[in-house]
Amino acid sequence: MTGKGGVGKTTVAAAIGLAGADSGRRTIIAEVAEQERITGLFGQPAAGYRETEVADGLSAFSLNPEEAKEEWLRDQLRSGRLAGMLGSSRIFTYLTAAAPGLDELVTLGKIWELAQMERRNKRDRPFETCVVDAPATGHGLAMLRSPRTYAEIAKVGPVAKHAGHFDRFIRDGRSTAVVAVALAEEMPVNETIDLQQRLRDEVGVELAAVIVNAVLPERYSNDEAEKLQSLDGQGGPATREAVATALIAHSRAREQRSQIGRLRRAVDVPVITLPFLLTPEVDLDGLRTLAAELERKL
Repeated sequence: MTGKGGVGKTTVAAAIGLAGADSGRRTIIAEVAEQERITGLFGQPAAGYRETEVADGLSAFSLNPEEAKEEWLRDQLRSGRLAGMLGSSRIFTYLTAAAPGLDELVTLGKIWELAQMERRNKRDRPFETCVVDAPATGHGLAMLRSPRTYAEIAKVGPVAKHAGHFDRFIRDGRSTAVVAVALAEEMPVNETIDLQQRLRDEVGVELAAVIVNAVLPERYSNDEAEKLQSLDGQGGPATREAVATALIAHSRAREQRSQIGRLRRAVDVPVITLPFLLTPEVDLDGLRTLAAELERKL
């Protein structure tokens, strides 16, 4: 899941995860860059770098690149002690900091591991669906590009081998889907249209779907709006305020539908809409409303 910042990507990722779990699939939602927001949406404290159940059949995981690096080293060296020593080494820290895209690569490597039916640690149960709350568009593309970049640079060795695995995993349309989240506004729509082409050009991946979040209901027809417009300035203060509010709501809903129409004409994938929730913050009931909508439309 990626998209312009501020479009509600984390909320949509949580709703998709809940829909997956409700359908009977063992599901995990992986957050990148230590965001720690998913557990909060389910009313639970931050859990850190561990798989934490937040609902029946649904777990959350906050991905920390530094811990992902150490975990990868531990797997390669077959020694937690050596991995800890190397990971805390100043020289190693400088080298990894100087390697562009390494954080993105180990992040994607951990996501790949979460999505395998045979886990690295035999005690970890496999998941049937892994929902990734990825970074916003630009950083999300950088993460998806990183395996190919490292595979081309390294050529041989464990880094090249693993980068090749991750790259094939990303570009396998049977196992991986990239979904864009947007708002029905000009800038998010523009960025989503651009994302489809950049995914093709830079990653070799097709966009699977677009989810437009927070779509207002269309409460009035144009004829009804014209009748309301004719009342402008009539009645008492409360009536005038109600009419003005209704007209603003109609105008905003109409503009949203114009942007959704523009998006549908520009992309060649399904465009799914989610309703605007009339709550200050999305709670578990709100997530269940969105999950039910996604189950119906996906």
